[in-house]
Amino acid sequence: MKTAAIVLLVVAVGLAAGTAALLLRGGIGARVEPTPIEKAVARSLRRLLIEGSARGLQNPLPNTPEVVHTGLAHFADHCSMCHANDGSGQTAMGPNFHPRTPDLRSSDTQGLTDGELLYIIEQGVRFTGMPAWGDGGEESRQASWALVRFIRHLPALTTAERLEMESMNPKSREEREEEKAEERFLEGKGEDRAKRSGGGHHH
Repeated sequence: MKTAAIVLLVVAVGLAAGTAALLLRGGIGARVEPTPIEKAVARSLRRLLIEGSARGLQNPLPNTPEVVHTGLAHFADHCSMCHANDGSGQTAMGPNFHPRTPDLRSSDTQGLTDGELLYIIEQGVRFTGMPAWGDGGEESRQASWALVRFIRHLPALTTAERLEMESMNPKSREEREEEKAEERFLEGKGEDRAKRSGGGHHH
């Protein structure tokens, strides 16, 4: 009996040491690519830790072009920086998270229930870059449900929709200043053109 307990203790310590070595390889850096085991464990834990009452929630918003477009606009403004407009996660920031920003078009995400997607949007995911969105109010919840509709639509996103989203993406101060400079330049060109043509008709 004592021998069995010692063997179990040794096995437990070995497993703990192996797990720690796996998780802490490369130090605290986020550039180390997660192993398939890490990814599988993370996905399993995510589903396990989502409240059971949330899993079965059904999206109350109809799957209409208007609702999808509402979600599209919200996604472009709030989510695209990390997830990309097409949901691929291929942005300047996405590949540098640990775990990596997921491809929302993949079966791993599309296989989640509507309630699970809502929970992740509103509660966030610990130890990742996914923050908790929303303020708990009804308007915020409706916006989250519209996002769920749009996430379902991502695998069928069209080029026209992606281009529309680019015009909705948040802009940096430098980009805004550049746009203003271009507008001023174009306004100036218009004035110069009017002067060269005689400044218009005079009676």
